[in-house]
Amino acid sequence: MRKEKEVLAQLLDFAASEDRVRAVIFNGSRVNPNIEKDIFCDYDVVFSATEPEYYLGNQGWIQRFGELVIMQQNDCKIGEKDKYIFLMQFKDGVRIDLSFDPIECIAQTIASDSLTEVLLDKDKIIKPLPPPVDSMHYVSKPTEIEFNKVMNEAWWIQTYVAKGILRDEYPLVRYMYDVILQECIIKLLSWYVGLHYDWNINIGKCGRWLKKYLPEPLFNEFKAAYSGGGYEQIWAALFNVGDLIRKVGTDVAQRLGYKYPLQDDINVTEYIKRVKASKKDATEFN
Repeated sequence: MRKEKEVLAQLLDFAASEDRVRAVIFNGSRVNPNIEKDIFCDYDVVFSATEPEYYLGNQGWIQRFGELVIMQQNDCKIGEKDKYIFLMQFKDGVRIDLSFDPIECIAQTIASDSLTEVLLDKDKIIKPLPPPVDSMHYVSKPTEIEFNKVMNEAWWIQTYVAKGILRDEYPLVRYMYDVILQECIIKLLSWYVGLHYDWNINIGKCGRWLKKYLPEPLFNEFKAAYSGGGYEQIWAALFNVGDLIRKVGTDVAQRLGYKYPLQDDINVTEYIKRVKASKKDATEFN
């Protein structure tokens, strides 16, 4: 696999040879001083260009960086202008996420991430930047409204899971459990971590670094909230989820001075117990 120095040299050589590319901005995990780099870290790079659309219509340039496994190309807006993003996984293991941004929006590009280094500035238009920090990615302290909303969702969605099992609606069960409910759990755990680190902590996308910051017993309870494939395993995990929400939610609420929704907890727990104890025919539940 290519070393970081080699990959950056390739990117800078390309940018230097392209008159349309006026600046190169390096951001993301590889400029984060607080994480341990490994071979799977992406190269998040922005080329600020005078004609970013040119690179969308003429994609032969991609071959200069290696042989692709797969690429995903996305378009989005920065201000009122279009930007073009190329997510590229190469066969030698290198992953480059390269964005062509309009040069007119370079200030917005730089301001969009506190993890930013300038590698090239042909026109000397960028003011010196402070050292990269991940402060823009810190866990945010929830308002009471946000806390209540997540807690309500965490208990509400469990009724969907229970009913889905009774109806044998497996795809629905998996979506409600694996996506919506787990998002609530990760959010709740992020607040737990944030509280213990005075809101100066980055847990990564989808809570990827939670294991580093949670006590081991609590992280094991989090793992136990994931289910196996069968309904009995989902039932067991669902009750584990309830225990986890109750434990962490109560702690977070007390520390923030908010009110834990105890009555929702009691009502939903009793409801899903009744559903589980009922006959498997959903029409006979009462």
